[in-house]
Amino acid sequence: MQPEINYKEALRLGQKEVHARAAKNESTALPVLDEIIPAEKTMSGISLGVIQIPMRFIVGTKTAGRVGAFAPNFMPLLAESTEFASKWESLYRSHMSEGIREPIKVYEYLNRYYVEEGNKRVSVLRYCGAYSIPADVTRIMPEKSDSDEVQLYLEYLDFNRYSKINFIEFSKRGNYKELLRAIGKPFNEFWSVEEQQRFSSTYYHFERAFKENGGDRLKMTVGDAMLSYIQIYGYSQLQNEGEAEIRINLKKIKEEIFLKKQDDEIEVKAVPVEEKKQSVIAKVLPISKPQKLKAAFVYDFPPEKSGWVKDHELGRIHAQTVLGDRVDTVVYICGEDKNYAAVLEQAIEENCKLIFTTSPRMLQASLRTAVEYPDVVIMNCSLNTSHRYVRTYYTRMYEAKFILGVLAGSLTQSGRLGYVCDYPIYGQIAGINAFALGAQMANPRSKVYLEWSSVKGAKEAALSLNRQHIHLISSQDTARFNEDDRESYGLSHIGSDKTDLLAVPIWKWGVYYERILRSMLDKTIKSEYINTERALNYFWGMSAGVVDIEYAPALPLASRRYADFFRSSLISGAGKPFLTPFYTQSGEIIGARQNELSLEQIINMDYLVDNVIGSIPVYDELTDMGKATVDTVGVSKARLKADEKTEDKG
Repeated sequence: MQPEINYKEALRLGQKEVHARAAKNESTALPVLDEIIPAEKTMSGISLGVIQIPMRFIVGTKTAGRVGAFAPNFMPLLAESTEFASKWESLYRSHMSEGIREPIKVYEYLNRYYVEEGNKRVSVLRYCGAYSIPADVTRIMPEKSDSDEVQLYLEYLDFNRYSKINFIEFSKRGNYKELLRAIGKPFNEFWSVEEQQRFSSTYYHFERAFKENGGDRLKMTVGDAMLSYIQIYGYSQLQNEGEAEIRINLKKIKEEIFLKKQDDEIEVKAVPVEEKKQSVIAKVLPISKPQKLKAAFVYDFPPEKSGWVKDHELGRIHAQTVLGDRVDTVVYICGEDKNYAAVLEQAIEENCKLIFTTSPRMLQASLRTAVEYPDVVIMNCSLNTSHRYVRTYYTRMYEAKFILGVLAGSLTQSGRLGYVCDYPIYGQIAGINAFALGAQMANPRSKVYLEWSSVKGAKEAALSLNRQHIHLISSQDTARFNEDDRESYGLSHIGSDKTDLLAVPIWKWGVYYERILRSMLDKTIKSEYINTERALNYFWGMSAGVVDIEYAPALPLASRRYADFFRSSLISGAGKPFLTPFYTQSGEIIGARQNELSLEQIINMDYLVDNVIGSIPVYDELTDMGKATVDTVGVSKARLKADEKTEDKG
């Protein structure tokens, strides 16, 4: 019996696949598991029983016996006159009338499946567009390796263990845990059947919308795109959206999605772009008065209740005073409900074209608002966020901390120094390490004992160090308004009966805001955005005049001169706080040769140097405010739960 039209069409698709791969100089044969790993390794596989597996993850065969019968897309290659063709067609008719219920037998390796029994069933179901197939699965574990491929697979296994979801995959390490955080699901909690079904349905609708928007042409996974979508719009909204609405929103965030497929997502701006000079003609000829720029400053607390906000408010006042009638700056203070999105909407309705959100906790609302209003420039005061639509700005405060470390190391007699840090977020870890390396430079025997205000509170953290007979303490960068927190500000000598403030780091937000507003006025900030496909992080330091250090009367004159030497070297660019090699607490050497860490390496520090005594706290140890901050811009170790940290240690 001659095969019917279905086999002919399937054969055509198989031949087309072979020709297309040959034209691209790619393999035209199905991968064979026995040629990828030793055949005896499959004897020690782990049986998973019969489960539904995604058709798209079936990529090859267990043995080479059937390779010649199928193209890499599992479409048939044997002639229509063969017995194989007749059996294929018969199986197709059986599937159309009764369905294929008998499970195939496969081996799973690195989240891909290789068929031992049931190749024709896979071929027929793939031809019919089936999404999944029942399979008796044997898992083959890879050899231990630090490679991204193996580590990403191990992350998948952790995720799959609790969720039983096997169809979502990511291209970057850490994204399975990012997904759990984004959907509000604890790391080590088993999913209910209802949760699995709800997630499966949500993923399916998103996948269809993503592919209809051209997602198949991007070198990224559906999971990567879905995570980006959830981070902007939220899981709850995605669950309740139809495919048409998803497609509309995907078009809005296409640049954000495109950004996530790049290896180098962030462009760090280390220095301000020089202000454009007015042309000679513009100076001579009369021109119309430029339209005034209206800029919003959004605070999550009133200035009189927060030293951090007060510093930003003083910066706003400075910029407004200097720029005069060229700008109109407006303050918005979020209420107790912290409905940041509503405040941003209000600012836009009131014609603000530039919005500064002054806390990392506002990043999520900033991102979503920026997507909805692409003509408004929104800048969030945080660091290391890879979002195309929101620019971030922060200072290289680690430069000032390095000088404080040099001072502390030169002044200590015991070699025991203290450091109180606020939050385990990007930039703050660099501050700890810079202080410790500065102290080590001045005194090779110095040790820095670390406490966290986001764990114990500012006052208790400083007192805890003091009780250990540590008197030279570098604490928070901004003075608190509570009188009993005064001892936890700047570099101080805290004795049993009095506290002597020695030096303080200075955030010069006025200079920062003035420069950004000027770049907005002369369109520089918009041209920077147009000329890059990466996320923009402004990370300016002493050379830009946005960070400095001030000395208190109690600091000896000789120590001031000593500190001034390092201050001048940092401003000129000759000073290098992170000159390699140096060692971490675990004994790892950073940099084999004498070199300077890049800004990206400094920003992404999630380790402590070898003369720091203490650790990065895990999520469960933090205060509610600390958790809210770490949720957005926390380093990876701080975002671990206590049980995750235990599992990471093996």
